[in-house]
Amino acid sequence: MIYICIPTYNEGPTVGVLLWRIRRVFQDYSREYEIIVYDDGSTDGTHETLLPYAEVIPLTLLRGEQCKGYGFALDKLVREVSRRTRYARRDALIVMQADFTDQPEHIPELVKRFEGGADIVAAKQEMSEAPAPVRRLRRFADWIQHAGLPRTGAADPFTTYRLYRISVLRELLKALGDKAVVTSNGWAANMELLLKARRFARRVETVDLAPRYDVRTRETRVRPFADAVNLYRFSRMARILAAPARGGG
Repeated sequence: MIYICIPTYNEGPTVGVLLWRIRRVFQDYSREYEIIVYDDGSTDGTHETLLPYAEVIPLTLLRGEQCKGYGFALDKLVREVSRRTRYARRDALIVMQADFTDQPEHIPELVKRFEGGADIVAAKQEMSEAPAPVRRLRRFADWIQHAGLPRTGAADPFTTYRLYRISVLRELLKALGDKAVVTSNGWAANMELLLKARRFARRVETVDLAPRYDVRTRETRVRPFADAVNLYRFSRMARILAAPARGGG
């Protein structure tokens, strides 16, 4: 089973079309799949837009009454998929954005690496066509990496578009207990999840997948200064997260 996990906040104009694109991919790609959308307190009718889709495609809708941020949405999605999977070693979770930046047509490439033995597959996304705020934040992120962030095994530790073997996420949840899967937000949340999950992964692979900023119907939500501050704060605990997991008896 491939679980496609989509955090959303006010993505009503795009998320329905995205679901149909995912459905079309799997019509030509013989894999069992389920889409799980977490609506983080949207106020634009995103949840109501999605309800009819649940009747015609394998879709589960999760909803928060208040917006609590991207990191909170990741936590909810990881826990939900870990709870419902039957074959954690054979199943995978894919995280993607709802605004067309991450292309559904790239899903087979992620899954191919997973079926070849990778426990985590991370997209490497070039930023040349990205909006100016995203490019500015990327420059700061690159500086933070060069200043001493630990290696993650992925060329781009901040990208959203990733695949995780669910058994790896279950091991992470077991180690965390009642603690949140991630405590950061935005790009920092993406790297935090990668660093934490990587400790239980045998193999991490990277694949070149071009994002599409030109087809989005809204402006980027990246705020370079605020997001850079979050990254800086996260970098102070990243080395602890990157420490090897202790072996069991």
